[in-house]
Amino acid sequence: MTTMKMLPVLFAGVLLAGCSSADSPALDPIPGSITYGGQPRTKLTKSPVGSAVHHQFYNGTGQRVEETYILQPDRSLKLVRRVVGPDFPD
Repeated sequence: MTTMKMLPVLFAGVLLAGCSSADSPALDPIPGSITYGGQPRTKLTKSPVGSAVHHQFYNGTGQRVEETYILQPDRSLKLVRRVVGPDFPD
């Protein structure tokens, strides 16, 4: 291959190298999270594995918290995203 043809392949490799989920720290549940205190007792049996579950609540200081969970093959929920902000953004 010529150098020009290899450039997109190298560029894609560099981009994909930064996509590893192992680099991002795990989110711990906080009071108000669905998984705070353990997994919920009821299983999401009708939702397909890999489904996103969104949850909003207010933390102890009155800030709005938005969390996203992914349904795992064992039907447990994995917390993958949390955004904390004011109730009414500017």
